[in-house]
Amino acid sequence: MRDGDAIDEARRDMEVCNACRYCEGYCAVFPAMELRREFSNADLSYLANLCHDCRGCFYACQYAPPHEFNINLPQAFARLRVESYREYAWPGPLAALFRRNGVIVSLVVAFALAGVLLLTTELQTPSAVYGPHTGTGAFYAVIPLGVMIAAGLTTFGYAVLALAMGYARFWRDTAAGLSQRVDLSVWRRALGAAATLRNLSGGGFGCNDRDESFSGMRRWLHHAMFYGFVACFAATCVATVYHHVLGWVAPYPLFSVPVVLGTVGGIGLLIGTTGLLILKIVRDPVPGARELLGGDVALLLLLAAVAATGLLLLALRDGAAMGVLLAVHLGFVLALFLVLPYGKFVHGIYRLGALVHYAAETAPARSERVIE
Repeated sequence: MRDGDAIDEARRDMEVCNACRYCEGYCAVFPAMELRREFSNADLSYLANLCHDCRGCFYACQYAPPHEFNINLPQAFARLRVESYREYAWPGPLAALFRRNGVIVSLVVAFALAGVLLLTTELQTPSAVYGPHTGTGAFYAVIPLGVMIAAGLTTFGYAVLALAMGYARFWRDTAAGLSQRVDLSVWRRALGAAATLRNLSGGGFGCNDRDESFSGMRRWLHHAMFYGFVACFAATCVATVYHHVLGWVAPYPLFSVPVVLGTVGGIGLLIGTTGLLILKIVRDPVPGARELLGGDVALLLLLAAVAATGLLLLALRDGAAMGVLLAVHLGFVLALFLVLPYGKFVHGIYRLGALVHYAAETAPARSERVIE
């Protein structure tokens, strides 16, 4: 990772923290920090992505503003994380999208919605788009199945490829020397920490969402959003098996597996994103980086729009609004796939890599190892 103001500030903060060590029990960042006497750029990129922004260290720190040392680790790491997203983005020329992410997300959403709506009206007659459709294949009377599959696979496949390439770049930069130590036990520990969001509990009492008081709300809202997203993805996978393996064509009954998964996932996703949006507004701005707020809010709004339009489509699928709602929902989904590798979503990918790194270097047999 390149030198810059964000790197320099994070290094200064880490050197002070490593001398103090008051916060060593707060999260995985501090035990990982204590394994180092010096901090390379790669070390700082790793530690910044290991940070879950619980902010416990900020309120506990005796050197936080207005102290002359001005130690603000959550803010320094937030800025450094965005620098790392730009550094590891694939393809490289698109890294600039992170600089004005809120604007980029808005433009992609606008073009995706306009494109899907225009394509739908061009492919179909007005009665097909604006009239009611019921029974087997109702959705495909509005947007042909082949068009849905082509658009979905193209955008989703690109997102998966770009995210995988970004993860590979992050790993090569921060943990290439640990690859031979990554076994099933390491992955089990890392995935357990990721699935439970263990580090969002800070020192064990929760995050400092608004001030020095502790709360587990942010952790539970992240759970609702993440597992809601997983349930929606599972619904799509089950529906694919229904259609292509069992020959059962959508739309499916209300109590079928894909619909139940999609409904539960959509509600969870909507609750999680709405709650996190509110927290973004009411959280103490001092430990954060205000210039990064636009991109964070843009992704949350896009996820909320995907969930809301999906639930509306389910509720109104037998009415005349179904065609327009289907096109709008598909537009939001395609926009989401296109911006996933260039928005806040990537923090989950790099954070998992950081958790794997942490699990590997703190495995019991190596717990006393010091990295020079």
